[in-house]
Amino acid sequence: MTERDYVQGLKSSVRNPAVSVKIVERPKAPSQVVAYTAKLLASAAEEYDQAWCVFDVDEFTDIDRAVTDADHSGIGIALSNPCFELWLLLHFTDHRSHAPSCTHLVPHLDRHTAGGYSKTGLDFRAYESTWREAVRRARELAPEGKEPEVNPSTGMWRLALAIGGPAT
Repeated sequence: MTERDYVQGLKSSVRNPAVSVKIVERPKAPSQVVAYTAKLLASAAEEYDQAWCVFDVDEFTDIDRAVTDADHSGIGIALSNPCFELWLLLHFTDHRSHAPSCTHLVPHLDRHTAGGYSKTGLDFRAYESTWREAVRRARELAPEGKEPEVNPSTGMWRLALAIGGPAT
């Protein structure tokens, strides 16, 4: 999974001893992912300082519910509109034009990745030196928390900073 590979790569790259990351993949609708995370958090709250859900707008109809439920449960949301590939593209360029779907973004991402972009073979080294630049670009796309309403936008910058530490 691209998101998992990216988060693990970022964690390894920044070597922040104060951060440990546990990734649980749940290929479900966003509200189901949030409900599962809330249940995990409730049963082991003392184990975690933060919990995050990473998902795309895609064609889901329960985004608003997922965001509201996450807010009520104290869960961070790293939502990308339309998809996570936007976050990856922001490592290379300041992409601000509407993206009707993920397939629209992949050719742009192909131009910046050696051998082309592969959803199943993400090599974090391609993104390692520019993740803070992606944070800056993503912050300029939408007001915090407004990602469901703005295309393109991504809240991955908040999770990246939670893992990598504040911007210097």
